[in-house]
Amino acid sequence: MTRLVRGLADLASGYDIILSDVWGVVHNGLLAFAKAIEALGRFRAGGGKVVLMTNSPNPSRFVVAQLDRLGVPRKTYDAIVSSGDVTVSLLVERAGLGLFHIGPPDETALFEEVLALCGETPRAAPLQQASFVLCTGLADPWHETPADYEELLAAMRARNLELICANPDIVVEDGRKVFYCAGAIAERYAGAGGKVIQAGKPFAPIFARALELARGPDTKILDRARVLVIGDAMRTDIKGAHDQGFDSLFVTSGIHRQELHGGAEDAALDAAAFRQFMEAADFAPTAAIPELIW
Repeated sequence: MTRLVRGLADLASGYDIILSDVWGVVHNGLLAFAKAIEALGRFRAGGGKVVLMTNSPNPSRFVVAQLDRLGVPRKTYDAIVSSGDVTVSLLVERAGLGLFHIGPPDETALFEEVLALCGETPRAAPLQQASFVLCTGLADPWHETPADYEELLAAMRARNLELICANPDIVVEDGRKVFYCAGAIAERYAGAGGKVIQAGKPFAPIFARALELARGPDTKILDRARVLVIGDAMRTDIKGAHDQGFDSLFVTSGIHRQELHGGAEDAALDAAAFRQFMEAADFAPTAAIPELIW
């Protein structure tokens, strides 16, 4: 049974580590959430560790720069791991193989990171010569939908190409506009029988990396029962926590705001809608809160 809480303070004493989502919990792409920043800062001040986890397809240093621009103090968190960090590791493993890139053409941060790590950028190739495909998003996410990629996905499937998905999110909110992410392409490809490797949440590799960062140089075994995952997306954050055996705190006013709070700005959580939403899911968060506050 999901517990509705007033603030993180209701739960904090039960945990040593928080693994928190970024977009939808700490900011919305345009504005940082002061109450969330305060809540995470107070958890750290009490001795806890905070690792931010994001399905951003960029290396985490870019996420740090974005948080800096939005005014999120670095004392809010101990470390950040991105889906892009995990993707870089996958690209380094495949150094020398030709890749076909699906995503904005100016999105080159992953390639630059690989160059810095191993001295050469991944080798781009036309689809018919590629050994695998990397998807960082839609080439024009503001005007395209996953349906526009049916012909390309069929050609990939015909060659049985592996797809690395750098961002498992299906959609993300930028300010008040929602657009499709790489996960929407990966979902279609997997549905057609294609092989997909997912770099971010809800899958195990990014959670393992986050725990390594939380542990730091300390080699002691972490108590997984004292790890809390915070997120606003049931499919990635909360399912990831469920699959990895962690408790979770679901922020209801993020990506699911329309379903759970209605269309009005700053509307309260609709108790009946929340109950129906939970009944429709085959897993549940440990606790829920409209917005992350202390």
